[in-house]
Amino acid sequence: MTEAEFDKTLWTLRYEGYNPEEEPLREALSSTGNGYICTRGAAEWMDAGGPHYPGTYMHGGFNRATTIMAGKPVVNEDLVNMPNWLPLKIQIEDGEPMTFSNVDILDYVHEFDIHRAMVCRSVTFRDREGRETKLESRRFISMQRMHLGAICWIITPLNWSGEVTVHSALDGRVLNYGVPRYRQLESRHLRPVQTEVVNDETISIVTRTSQSHTYMAKAARTRIFAGRDDGQAIAPSRSEIYKQDDYIQQSLSFHVDQDQPARVEKMVTIYSSKDNAISEPMVNAQVSVGRVCNFETALQRHTNAWSQIWALCDFKMPGQEEAQRLLRFHICHVVMCCSPFSADLDAGVPARGLTGEAYRGHIFWDELYIYPFLNFRLPEITRELLMYRCRRLDEAREAAREHGYLGAMYPWQSGSDGREETQVVHLNPADGKWHPDLSHNQRHVNAAIFYNVWQYYKTTGDIDFLWEHGARMMLEIARFWASIAHYNADRDRYEIHGVMGPDEYHEQEYGREEHGLRNNAYTNAMVAWIFKTSFDTLDLFTEKRKNKLCDTIGITDEELEKWRDMSYKMFIPFHDDGIISQFEGYENLEELDWDGYRKKYGNIQRLDRILKAEGSTPDKYKLAKQADTLMLFFLFSDEELRELFNRLGYEYTDDTKRKNIDYYYPRTSHGSTLSFIVHANITADIDRERAWNMFMEALNSDVGDIQGGTTREGIHMGVMAGTLDLMQRGFMGTQIVGDTLRLTPKLPHHLDGLSFRMSFRSTPLKISLQDGQLTVEVESDDRAHSIRVEVGGTARDMRVGETCKFDLAALGLMQGGESRAAE
Repeated sequence: MTEAEFDKTLWTLRYEGYNPEEEPLREALSSTGNGYICTRGAAEWMDAGGPHYPGTYMHGGFNRATTIMAGKPVVNEDLVNMPNWLPLKIQIEDGEPMTFSNVDILDYVHEFDIHRAMVCRSVTFRDREGRETKLESRRFISMQRMHLGAICWIITPLNWSGEVTVHSALDGRVLNYGVPRYRQLESRHLRPVQTEVVNDETISIVTRTSQSHTYMAKAARTRIFAGRDDGQAIAPSRSEIYKQDDYIQQSLSFHVDQDQPARVEKMVTIYSSKDNAISEPMVNAQVSVGRVCNFETALQRHTNAWSQIWALCDFKMPGQEEAQRLLRFHICHVVMCCSPFSADLDAGVPARGLTGEAYRGHIFWDELYIYPFLNFRLPEITRELLMYRCRRLDEAREAAREHGYLGAMYPWQSGSDGREETQVVHLNPADGKWHPDLSHNQRHVNAAIFYNVWQYYKTTGDIDFLWEHGARMMLEIARFWASIAHYNADRDRYEIHGVMGPDEYHEQEYGREEHGLRNNAYTNAMVAWIFKTSFDTLDLFTEKRKNKLCDTIGITDEELEKWRDMSYKMFIPFHDDGIISQFEGYENLEELDWDGYRKKYGNIQRLDRILKAEGSTPDKYKLAKQADTLMLFFLFSDEELRELFNRLGYEYTDDTKRKNIDYYYPRTSHGSTLSFIVHANITADIDRERAWNMFMEALNSDVGDIQGGTTREGIHMGVMAGTLDLMQRGFMGTQIVGDTLRLTPKLPHHLDGLSFRMSFRSTPLKISLQDGQLTVEVESDDRAHSIRVEVGGTARDMRVGETCKFDLAALGLMQGGESRAAE
């Protein structure tokens, strides 16, 4: 990217002035990572406490701990806050080390450089002796060198000369203490192993997790230089070491002159016993840090690596500065969690990324919203993230067996080994009480995993993955659904009871003792689709391979015949007026006084907490936390749903989608940020302005912390990736039909000038829109080949290097008053 193309305002998240109340949110948003580890954007000179929480998290870094609650042991598995590599503190003369609370802040700027995933601060402060100092900080975790984190300080004394001491430390005394409602649970996961002075400029630490016995080693090399850029190294006038088993600190003292900057570089290497191709974490960390280049060289290499990522992943939106900036911010966070480095790990995708401890770092169904963006740009990452599920297939089989089912039943919350990690109780902040947690009944996570494998195959054509790994998961999931369902002879339909839908508010049918719901429409429709798609999957293979696959899994002809029958006979509940019922009995529930609750509480996104605090229950009302039934319109086109419903013997009309949106939207509280993604997507072809407004709401959901404090506990990966998918699948209408890439743009006028790149079955494409004309260019690449592209019913077979232009107005795709002339 040239300087002429680079507009810093479109690549920067900027905060001016120090605000303790905002620090937790700012720290989460300005986290830095590389898909191996991630560290919250806390200031290096602040310890954990008050508003500050310098957490560091690693893919797969889980540990179990037991808490005694009401005399009973409660076991939880957490993504562990690893040893803190940040501590770097400045002490002037004989004063105390500077913190935000013991100096006067004269000027303060905190920035997140989106293009380089780098957190920057500039603080000018006056100490109690009247000495004024400017401290500038830059920090990143390298996207070029997997195990490297780097900090650079520029210290400029503004009205004084004298001695400065820099305290550089590695701290293993950390706790999992970032989520207030978890603090009653055991939070100490690390045990000390060793600290060591490697040489005059290097220290190291090793800790291990208490139960999983993961060893984490960090080595830090700290150097002092004269000048802002390439000044000579300064030999400290005094160097002192303080160490104990779980903490080591190196204090370096040196002289500074007024208005003459000095530079401090802290380069840290990070290894764990989970890493490939290492001898031992401490050995590799110590050797590696000795080989590390200086900060500026490391930064340039890191920047080059990110530039390659941006070339694949960027969306350009002329004239939409705020949307452009936030979309890039979301891309950055997605890649910081799911990068090429992640493809070398046994990694799932935590719902909150690697930026905090909410949901204890567990993996849910959010992959459903994350993989579409990766599939079209970095499919090799999706492939390896799907392997996280494949490696836990045996555990899913065992879970199904323990519950009396066949096949594979994946958990609602997954962690280290794939067992169910959903807590048995959860704290309601609205009443301060612990309530039973029944969300493990969200078996629809299995449908999401099946869907994710199929969509990966459709996008990439990776038949080898499907044969070697994916098909086994898909068929075992289908087998599970066949065993959890039962046949109702009176209806001549198959039904599923005892599950929860995506809504999450309804845990059981009101007035019934049984946990779970009867016939959640989304679940049952997905199951019918799963059975049909299972046969489509088998038909991709030769007869020999098909037989081998079924024999390996033990699938019988009788089972397949039942699956085929179920693909025609799953029961879908409907209201009397033709609305798809969220679940059987939903139409009999009471209507909620939405206006009354908004007037009383203001923000009612978490109605479940409000109602339970009142002594009531959401089970009683027609409401939803997020899209449930409407998920069907999010995952499938009208054409696909019409085929599915007709196969089941149900009517699907031209207004089925609109009628269901109109019914469920006003009954949805949007208690999950994912809800905005779904509603924006499904509304795009009905009301484009409304879809755009919900898109902007989703874009702002984390930076604006619209849920009132949840983002500080970790960003929401699903909504961030979902906004990216909205661009390609929602507004651009990207769909794969057979071997054809179909584009059906539903673009608000805000997106005139939109351009982005994507890859379809190894062939890179550039898509752009200008003045009602859609341009598709097949770019050259070693693996590129001819593809078929369809826009508005007009199909073209395109060769490598070919460009096709489509007039959207002529194709009837500029309807609804969305042309620029309508502005």
